[in-house]
Parts: sequence; C-alpha cells; structure tokens
Amino acid sequence: MAEKTPANRGGHPQAVHPRRILIIGAGPTGLGAAWRLKELGHDDFQILEANPYAGGLAHSFTDRAGFTWDIGGHVMFSHYDYYDRLFEQVMGDDFVLNNRESWVRLRERWVPYPFQNNIRYLPPADAADCLVGLVRAQACGAPSALDARDFGQFIDRAFGEGIARLFMRPYNFKVWAHPPEMMNKHWIGERVAVIDVERAIRNVVEQRDDFGWGPNNQFKFPKRGGTGEFYHRIAQRLRPHIRLSTRVVHIDPVRKNLTIVHADGTSEALAYDAVISAMPLDVLCTRVVSDAPEDVRRAAGGLLHSSGHMVGIGLQRRCPSTKSWMYFPEDNCPFYRVTYLSNYSPYMTPNQTGANDTHYSLLCETSASPHKPLDAQRIVEDTIAGLENAGLLEPGERRDIVSTWHHAVEYSYPTPSIDRDDRLSVAVPWLERHGIYSRGRFGMWKYEVANTDHTLMQGVEVVDRLLLGEPEHTIGIVYRVTEDGREAASHDRPKVAGSGEKRIARTNTPSV
Repeated sequence: MAEKTPANRGGHPQAVHPRRILIIGAGPTGLGAAWRLKELGHDDFQILEANPYAGGLAHSFTDRAGFTWDIGGHVMFSHYDYYDRLFEQVMGDDFVLNNRESWVRLRERWVPYPFQNNIRYLPPADAADCLVGLVRAQACGAPSALDARDFGQFIDRAFGEGIARLFMRPYNFKVWAHPPEMMNKHWIGERVAVIDVERAIRNVVEQRDDFGWGPNNQFKFPKRGGTGEFYHRIAQRLRPHIRLSTRVVHIDPVRKNLTIVHADGTSEALAYDAVISAMPLDVLCTRVVSDAPEDVRRAAGGLLHSSGHMVGIGLQRRCPSTKSWMYFPEDNCPFYRVTYLSNYSPYMTPNQTGANDTHYSLLCETSASPHKPLDAQRIVEDTIAGLENAGLLEPGERRDIVSTWHHAVEYSYPTPSIDRDDRLSVAVPWLERHGIYSRGRFGMWKYEVANTDHTLMQGVEVVDRLLLGEPEHTIGIVYRVTEDGREAASHDRPKVAGSGEKRIARTNTPSV
C-alpha cells in the first residue's frame, strides 16, 4: 500500500534521508509515521511511548464491568484515500457503518444538528429571536463576518444576537473553556455551519429539516474494542519498534541525542538523525529540548489548551434512543457533549449478543481550564445530576447505573488562540532546523487538522517529506521561513459525506 493521495500540489522540499529516526508518541501520528517508514522499507526507527499502551488519545479502555470507553467521542470518517485503505487493510470487515444522528438539547427539547439550520424546532419566541438576529446580522451594510477580528466577533456577525446568545456563545465556551474573543476564526472550516438568511427563512416557513451538513454524517466504527482497536492493531504489527512506558525527558538538538526514562526509573541515551514528535509543543520547547532560544520558549509556552474529563455511565437497561451524540449549551449540566457510545457498536457493553437489549452506555465530555475550573472530585456525581437535568436519565433510572468510569486528560483541545499561528511560525521552523519535526494534535497545535485521520496523515506525510522530498499537505501552516504554504492543505472528499440522519422523522417532532 505504498501509493498515497492526494497528488502533490506544492513545491518539493529537499529530502533529508535520515538514517535513525526516533518517534515520540504511539498515538495516530507516531503510528502513521512508523507505518509509512515500514512501507518504504526503512527499519531504523523506534517509537517511544510514555504510556503503557499505544493509541494516545485514540486509545480505548474496558472497565471491570465490561463496558468499553473511548477518550472522547471519536468517530471514523476520512478525508484521505490512504487512511481509508489502511483502515480496510487493518480492520477488514470488523467494523460497522453508522448514520449520524446528532442533536442539540435546548429549552427542554431536541433540536437537530446543526442548530442554526434547524431553529424551527425552538419555541416560537426563541425561533423568532434567532431569525430576526440573523436578518439584522446579514443585512446590507452590516459588518462582514469575514472581517471579524476574533471568533467571538465572527459569531455575532455571522449568526446574530439570538443564535449567539442561545447556542453559539454558551456552547463554544463549554467546549473550548476559553472566551471566544481569545480565539481566531481561521480554524472554523468544516467545524461550524454558516447559514444564509434565505435558507434560514425557508427552513422555518416551509418547516424543512436541514441536518445533512458536515463531513461526518456517516462514519465507521470498530465492531469490538472501541476506536482504539484500529490503533491497537496497527501497533501490534509495529510491536518490535515500540517501547512502551518510556518517557522522553531531554533532547540535545546539537549532539542529536535524547534521554529516556524507563518504568523502573533507569535512564538511557539514544542517538538520532531525526525526531518526529507528537509531544505537546509547549512541553517540548520549554521542558525537553535543551538550549532552545528564549523567543522559541516564549512562543511555544504561550500556546493555550484545555483539559478534559471523560465520564462514562454504564446502565443495565435497554437503550432508549437511536441518537449518536448530542450537544449541551445550557448550564444545567457540566458536559458539552454526550455520546450514546453503545449505539456505535453493540459490543461496547457487557452484553455481547449484538443488540442493545440489556445494557447501554453514555460517554460525557467536560472541559476545563483556568478560565473554566471544575472540581474533579465531583465530576462523576455532577455528570449524573446533569444527565437527569438534561432529560437523558429518567426519574429512577439512576438505580440502573452499574458502572461509572472517569478519565482525565491534561491536553484535550489545542486552543486556536488569536496569536497561535504567529507562535507556531517561531517554534516549529526552529525545531525543524535542528531535525525535530513536531506533528499531531498537540505537536502542530492545529485543531482544524486534529482529527485522527488528519493526525495519522501528518505522520505519514512528514515521513514522505524526509525520505522522498514530497511536500506535506495536511499541516497547512504558512511558515514565514519555509516554502510550504496553505495551498498544500487539500483534502479528498469523504466518500460517505451527504448521507445519514435518516431516522429523524420517527424520533423527533417540533413539539417535543
């Protein structure tokens, strides 16, 4: 499977041809890089993983009760033929193909996703506020959202006061844990549906559903083992090259060696010709790489992120819904998103019969930051109370809970702050001049290309750059000192986009 698409569109950087390559992190980026090295016949590499397992944030856990949990609501949809072929090669037929059924919970009713396309499901007064605000925001002579200075101003100018107040501002603060005025607007892309006035009016007047937006409205999911099963199988094939429970604590970019610490506390020095790192960029530059210039340390150290708390609630009861995942902008619950994880595959619960007739599971995600603190000791109880408040747990259903699972991650979302790209343009090129290639969700710090397919392909593409001299397509960063630009950030169209959510007619009505 050596062929890779899309075709190159930019200029060709010079191949480096490093002999010994060390990869920091056995998540999608590191595994993608290692897989590509093996494809190209390059065997002089090792993956160094601090955790005792592979997969990174895409790992899955099975608790003592038999429920399988992901670290967040992962779904598998791809922008890349290469990723699709790799999935088929590794997983075969061991997956299910799901239609997305996603919703927003607001005003004690369910509104189909995306919210701004389906405001007709709101109470009449709220729907009118949203529509009037949208008309005013997009009226002739109104300030353009394209000229907004930040994400907060973009929200106000693109959607108007009603949609901003009811959904866009409260939801985005819950998920990002930073005020939208601290964020740039360049990350939006496929992530935020922008609706024009005419479409919004027709949806309300004609009572028309508008829920097919987005690249992930049909998605794959492993039959067993959760999202992590895909990466577990990749890691198994690369096992001789992976060193688990191995922390990288120091990199000397001049002598080109790094120091690792094993689980037993012993240390070891390893020489390298190139490093591919998925370690958080701020940690890499401020704590690990020695003698980084002050401007590099300052640039990387000022990057923003949120942490995340994943709470799984396993219930011994027939699943009451066909929903996939749901968004929660209101303050009656701590989480911003809940996933019926058992609807992705019936083998995610202790019942292994292939039907959700005895158990189901809810995966709840809550963000935190200095701008949005939370009490980690109370998050499980607060989550259960929030599920009751939001109508996902019915009165008395608390007694059906047979498992709770809590997993906290310090680095959950890389915040696309106003000055993020300026900071990256200082730190990333300096590292590359010293043979260190920072890639991945927190290695590149670009949320807009931080899905698991994006991050795996970042690993693949940096290997192609080093060994073949091919330009990278996914990272899409305009470095001030390199020739690779945004014109390289192109994607294949997901083959299944445009389908999904076929069940809405029988699961929701405007009066719910």
